[in-house]
Amino acid sequence: MKRIKTNKTVKIAAAVCALALASAPSLFAQDPAAPGRAATLGNTAKYSVGIGDILQIMVLQPETHALETTVSPDGYISFPYIGSVLAKDRTLDEIQQQIQTDLGDGYLRYPVVTVSLKESHSKNFFVYGEVNVPGSYPVSENMTVFRALSVAGGFTKFGSSSKVKVLRPKKKGRGYDLHKVEMKAILDGHTEADIAINPGDVVVVSEGVF
Repeated sequence: MKRIKTNKTVKIAAAVCALALASAPSLFAQDPAAPGRAATLGNTAKYSVGIGDILQIMVLQPETHALETTVSPDGYISFPYIGSVLAKDRTLDEIQQQIQTDLGDGYLRYPVVTVSLKESHSKNFFVYGEVNVPGSYPVSENMTVFRALSVAGGFTKFGSSSKVKVLRPKKKGRGYDLHKVEMKAILDGHTEADIAINPGDVVVVSEGVF
């Protein structure tokens, strides 16, 4: 069957692409051409560390020591002298206090430690289907479906604005909850129709029938 672009689809695709160009500097903490790369997050005060995140650990006294470490699949990081430290689901301050306490327990005298987030790999969402740049992206502040589509480059010429959905991992058990996205309402200015993106969400754009 020959596929023909409709005016409605072209207008909506153009709107999403325009948003991508206009808002790219504020949305991307990474190179938009490299969807698989992780972002460095700005505000990490309440950040909950996850598997795959890269942490920068600095011992400032009594001697300077720097270490870059990745949270392993079991949720731990490894640090000299003290071995494994639980990182998953803890804040950076909690990890810092743990390392500082353990180092001071017979290894170093009055240690001063800082822990910062270098790259986030655990708080991503995914965009698949008829978008120009499908892949994995970091969840930034105020990320919604509309913004997610703009980050992914907008619809392809076959993408259907009436066939956008969000697959959200169930809180208990396996599988996903399905949320249909009313793109027409969003483009008409009904911002309450836009769905906030959570880590692990999958935005899917299906092909339209023309």
